[in-house]
Amino acid sequence: MEITLVQASLQWENPEANRQHLQNLISLVREGTGLVVLPEMFSTGFTMNPGEVAEPVGGPTTKWMKAIAKEKNCAVTGSVAITEGDHYYNRLLFVFPDGQLKYYDKRHLFTLAGEDKVFTAGRERPVIEYQGWKICPLICYDLRFPVFSRNTEDYDLLLYVANWPAPRIQAWDVLLQARAIENMCYVAGVNRIGQDGNGHNYPGHSQVYDTLGNPMLEISENEGIYSVTLSKEAVSDTRKRFGFLNDRDRFTLLY
Repeated sequence: MEITLVQASLQWENPEANRQHLQNLISLVREGTGLVVLPEMFSTGFTMNPGEVAEPVGGPTTKWMKAIAKEKNCAVTGSVAITEGDHYYNRLLFVFPDGQLKYYDKRHLFTLAGEDKVFTAGRERPVIEYQGWKICPLICYDLRFPVFSRNTEDYDLLLYVANWPAPRIQAWDVLLQARAIENMCYVAGVNRIGQDGNGHNYPGHSQVYDTLGNPMLEISENEGIYSVTLSKEAVSDTRKRFGFLNDRDRFTLLY
C-alpha cells in the first residue's frame, strides 16, 4: 500500500483556507495511493478555542474529507476539533473511499497547553482494518506513552498525526523510531510546519520507519507531499524471522 503524508503550513483557526490549501496539495497525490495522512487539527491549528472553531460530526471538514476520499479513491485521515453533546474532542477521522467513517478521540491530552481543560479525553484505542492492513491511529502527545501504543493486536501500521513544536522535535524523531522498533510495525508520523497563533514554530520532520526502525523518508522541513510504499509481506517476514512480539508483556490498560 502506498501512503502519502501531507506536511503543510496551517492558517490559524481558518478552516476554509486550510481546506483549500490542503486540497491544492492533495491534488498532486498520484493515482494508486491508498491512504492520505494529514496533520493534527489540520483545519485550525492546535487551538485551545474549540468553542470558536469546533465542528459537529458531519460538518464541513468531514464532508470535505469524504469528497477528497471519493475523488482520489483512497482513505483520508487527520484530526479535527469536534463538538458532540456537551464535549469537545480532538478527534482523528478516518474516511474510507466509500464514505465510511471511523474515528479515534485523543487519549493523552496535552496538559502543558491546557488541552485537558477544554477537550475531553478518549476512552478507546481502535485498530482500523483497511485494504488488508490493521492500522492503529494516534495523535501527537500519545507518542510519549509507549504502553498505550503497545502492539497487542498485531497491527501493521502505527500512525501519529501531530502539531509537534520545534524545541522538542528531537523527542519526536527518536520516539517515532522507538515505536517502530518495539512494535515491529511500520510507523508514520505527520507533523505540520510554520507558526501558529501562539507563536509556536513547527519544523515538519514527517517521516516513516519500517518494521525494524529503518528510515524510509528523508526528514524534511519543507511543505509538500511525501509518498512511501509499504509491504504487508515485509511485516510478516520480519515478525516470522525475529518473533520479538511473541515475548511481549501481557497487561490490561485501565482508563
